[in-house]
Amino acid sequence: MDRCIVLVDAGYLLGAAASLLAGEPSRSRITVDHSALIQGLRDRAEADTQQPLLRIYWFDGAPDRVPQPEHRRLRVMPRVTVRLGALTRSDGRWAQKGVDAAMHAELTELARNRACSDIVLVTGDGDLLPGMMAAKEHGVAVHLWAVQAADGDYNQSEDLVAEADERRVLDRTWIIRAVRARELGGVCAPPPAPRPEIAAILSAPLPESAIPATAPERAAEEPRHPAPAAAQNGSQERLPASKGVPTPKDLAELRAGAHPAPPPAATATLRWSSDKGWVDRPGGAAEPPEVAAMPTLAQLTTAEQRWADREEDITTVGGDPYEVGQVFARRWISRLGDQGQLQRLSGMYPRVPHRIDGELLRYAARFGLLTHKDDQIDEHDRYAIRAGFWREIDVRTAAEHAPAGE
Repeated sequence: MDRCIVLVDAGYLLGAAASLLAGEPSRSRITVDHSALIQGLRDRAEADTQQPLLRIYWFDGAPDRVPQPEHRRLRVMPRVTVRLGALTRSDGRWAQKGVDAAMHAELTELARNRACSDIVLVTGDGDLLPGMMAAKEHGVAVHLWAVQAADGDYNQSEDLVAEADERRVLDRTWIIRAVRARELGGVCAPPPAPRPEIAAILSAPLPESAIPATAPERAAEEPRHPAPAAAQNGSQERLPASKGVPTPKDLAELRAGAHPAPPPAATATLRWSSDKGWVDRPGGAAEPPEVAAMPTLAQLTTAEQRWADREEDITTVGGDPYEVGQVFARRWISRLGDQGQLQRLSGMYPRVPHRIDGELLRYAARFGLLTHKDDQIDEHDRYAIRAGFWREIDVRTAAEHAPAGE
């Protein structure tokens, strides 16, 4: 068959790109435009082989082989097939398992069945040498592509390089068309608008209960996302690291101390576990009926909208916790008939009603944000999810109150 196929080892391609652009092989240091990357691979393969593309196979690892957001986006793209191996953590480092074996099996099977005349391999692993040799014996031309090495040396097996029929290097100019180094400390969404009514609360010292006596190192831990502080006050203000990240309970206590006559809801606290919801403190009031009756996104969503939401989640939503919270809130607001409920919700800041909060966290779990050990969302991710949620609430309520003509 006069056509070409591309086999991509994503761990090699993106890890080498991260080394080249960010100075270390961690994929968390780069952002990837997968649509541009796939189109670039296709164009380059067809130009190099002078054959039309049949398919791109994308091989990658994932925890428990559960597709991550990037895998869901990739597998619905035209001419792209995703194959997942396991991603395991050992001695503090992540390692792929089964990816090389899957690539070897696909390579030899395609060659044996004469599915193509040319195969492009984007990898550096010498374990694929037997597969490359077998493909050549079946009359397939094997093209080996490398990512430009950060130190100018080889980042591929020399045996693999020697056995390839053709070799190309994807240089920095080619890579930066689809890959960028991530700014350290940056966020993937616009910064939240300030909420002056919470400024006094955040300026007050945290209660001693905010710093767990049994885990002092946790109190000194810096949040992984810039958004956690915004989850509580909607601003970019950070609390000193020694104070830790305040929970809704801490904020409720501080609000009660800052105001002589706090609203009734301030005496209720929200546990971070979404299945617990509201917790009545001694003498406190339960969740107000009008708040408990707020509709969930599922209740506001038609079957057609549900299908469109899934399509957007797969093709557009990146899976960053802050972005996930924004998307959820945007949909909820746009489908809400009674805008008075939006005003009531805004006034409850920083608490999210139990039913909505639980649905928000379940939605976020679709994007691989669960820590697979105990099926819980990381604490800092939860702060970021809620920060994105409140950001959208702020934007909409600010627009509702903006003077005409602005």
